[in-house]
Amino acid sequence: MTEVSCRMWIAVLLLCMRAADSSHIEFTAADLQDKLLSGKMLFIYFEHQVTPTITLFLEELAKSAEALQDYGILVGKVSCRRERVQKYCTEERLRHTAFLFRGGKEFLSFDLDTVFDVNSIVSEVLFAILREEVKYVHTDADLLAMEKAARGRKDIVLGFVRSLGTQEHRSLMETAYVYGSKYQFILITGGPVLKQLGVNESSPSSRVWFLHCRVHSAFMSPMTSDRCPLTPLRTAVSTLSLHAFLQLMEAPLLSEVYVDPSSVPPPQFPYQLTPQVFLFSRPATEHLDLDTATTLAWRLRGVALLLLVHRQSPAVRTPQEYNAAYRLPEKSSEVKYLTLHSLDEVLDLFMTQRKDGDEEEEDEEEDEEEDLHFGELDDEVAASVFEERGGAVDMDSVTQLSSDGFLAAVAGSSLSVVLFYLKWDAVSMAFLSSFIEVAELLADSDMDDVQMSAVDCGEWTDLCAARTGEALPFQPITAFPSVLLLRPQEPAQPYGGMLGSEALHRFILMSRSACPVLLSTREDVTSFTQDAARPELAGLRPDRVLGLFQTQTGVSVFTEAARSLRGEVLSGLLTGPPAGERAAELAVDLPAVLVFPSWRTNTRPSALPLSSSAEELLAHISLVLLNPVPELTVQNLPSFLQPGRALLLLFVGEEEDEIGRRQNQALVEELRRVVELGGSRVERYLACWIHLGRTPAGMSVLGAYLGYMPPLPALVLAHLPSGGEIYQYPPSAAMGASSVLQWLQRVEDGAEPPAGMLGEERWPPPVEAYDFLAVMDQQDPQSSQQQAPTEEEDGGEEGVHVEEHVVTEDMLDQDNVHSEL
Repeated sequence: MTEVSCRMWIAVLLLCMRAADSSHIEFTAADLQDKLLSGKMLFIYFEHQVTPTITLFLEELAKSAEALQDYGILVGKVSCRRERVQKYCTEERLRHTAFLFRGGKEFLSFDLDTVFDVNSIVSEVLFAILREEVKYVHTDADLLAMEKAARGRKDIVLGFVRSLGTQEHRSLMETAYVYGSKYQFILITGGPVLKQLGVNESSPSSRVWFLHCRVHSAFMSPMTSDRCPLTPLRTAVSTLSLHAFLQLMEAPLLSEVYVDPSSVPPPQFPYQLTPQVFLFSRPATEHLDLDTATTLAWRLRGVALLLLVHRQSPAVRTPQEYNAAYRLPEKSSEVKYLTLHSLDEVLDLFMTQRKDGDEEEEDEEEDEEEDLHFGELDDEVAASVFEERGGAVDMDSVTQLSSDGFLAAVAGSSLSVVLFYLKWDAVSMAFLSSFIEVAELLADSDMDDVQMSAVDCGEWTDLCAARTGEALPFQPITAFPSVLLLRPQEPAQPYGGMLGSEALHRFILMSRSACPVLLSTREDVTSFTQDAARPELAGLRPDRVLGLFQTQTGVSVFTEAARSLRGEVLSGLLTGPPAGERAAELAVDLPAVLVFPSWRTNTRPSALPLSSSAEELLAHISLVLLNPVPELTVQNLPSFLQPGRALLLLFVGEEEDEIGRRQNQALVEELRRVVELGGSRVERYLACWIHLGRTPAGMSVLGAYLGYMPPLPALVLAHLPSGGEIYQYPPSAAMGASSVLQWLQRVEDGAEPPAGMLGEERWPPPVEAYDFLAVMDQQDPQSSQQQAPTEEEDGGEEGVHVEEHVVTEDMLDQDNVHSEL
């Protein structure tokens, strides 16, 4: 068989294996119903449309099936192309969501950005199941309260992970699932408590500590603190290392023997890999030696087993010149004797040996140290790009343009969407994948009027610098990546939204319409307001603006404003007698501008008179489109923080049924009544809400605010311009508009104690040259001036940090669920 034939057979075999991996987790609708009725726990993805991103996710989903099976959780997918499961296959917004079912009902949903590989799937699912068992602390006071509650009852396993969904997080959750009934598990992802533990929050390493809270007080005499004695895990965090560590914590603190160390058998399972340390006791100093050995045992806890050898026994024949000995976990089991002058010599001996043992692993990683440092830049963006640097990018769906054919390509398409990028820029390469995904979505939708193109500015510098021989329809490109929408004989339209596939796809769909759309009949107006003529926009729920003009007077002002809103707002224009008829129906004077906000449930628009300039009209339209009680998401949070108003923030949970949905809706309506009844009294606050099902990152926000996860719903007041205090509306009180207003008055009068404080920790860039926020401020001096005072206010740093973190993590539309905002 030739080499080529061998390669072909190997390729076929790999494809078959991949197909088998994918198919064995596929359920039919009947299978799903049977498993739900059985009460089993299920993690299910409803497959709508297969894209490269979804394909990668399905591969990881198949890998997680075997891992989660060990915990009694079934993993599967249902193809919506074959069977239309009610709700899950009919709602477009759910195509990037996976679901966890418990007891036959939907228990929790996960955005695919938070369950992107086998580690994140297993960790997030187990974390969701253990949400009542695994506690979260933010401050040292919270940890102290947990220690007092556990004292005499349970030991505590305290874990710190840099971010959720990682291998370390998975290891902790797997361990908590097994040992959760025996130990109290606590998880931290940052906060002031790290300083008390002596950990630099910028450290990339995950840590685990064992807090001995169950131990009898008589054995804690060497420990002068009221805190539970603490033993750190001194190895890398993994499921195996945690299992061995917890077993070692069950070993006796100190053992007493009456024979020579050579006669003591080596440690048996499960301590066979643990060194033994022997101290010798003399009859005259027996009590003092016992205290000394106990002190050393605490300091060696997790490193070695300590045994006290009593010399009064005739079986002990070790020469008097030796006062210590040790045995390493080696095949020879040889005991080495020492003469020590201080306990520190024992510590130095074993800490040095442990350090020497770890040096081999460090040497292997030494060559990669510079690469790892690069991977820390720009949060996870540069790291993910660098890790995947070997993979080729499939750009078949994108037209690659050069200086020679650029103008001809743009002139030959009614709409060209052009990405300008640099191959050595991490954000450019990460966004390129999202750009390609959008191109494939448009191709699958048969939208032939949109040409998706890309320009490598590292290769075609003259084109990106707009220095070619012919006039180009754009200014020089100075920021990467940049996306321009180009049409023949029209100025370039820049895209300034999130660098993710969903946001870009929506912008392109909204930009395909004429701006404004020319309407002439009542049917045209109905079609415009209801998207009857544009089925691809039905699931987007866009804002709309309609201009009514009897004559051409003022049309140019409206048209200019409409073009500024292109891609974000749909605009229509109705002139002549039909405009007069429409105005008469609505009892408005012409000319008029009708605004249809997407958040408004009724169809009656807001009417605005025509302004004298496009800028003034845009300001009025933006004011009407602003939701008085908006839902906060990771994407829109920075824009709401920028004005510097305090947040009156309502957290609501995921609904399990229609009753839950109505209850959440009633809470939001009550928050609107707070705004209406409060009037000018509540103008200083931004009343808003977070749906933890759609925005899982809100769980970390709430936990960071209060130091624990309170019962839902929860109403908090945070980001006060006057300081960093956080106030929580009493959980036991009914959430009525009048009682909320009374509570706000008590907060203003100083009669309400704060429930928490915003942290003071800063999040500087890892390297000065990668201070992207400073670069953004230089590009937008007005934004820089607006933010500068906020940084100088006492207690206001957290507000700035929240914005920074959101901008950094979500430049690629990646929602790192549970990371603190």
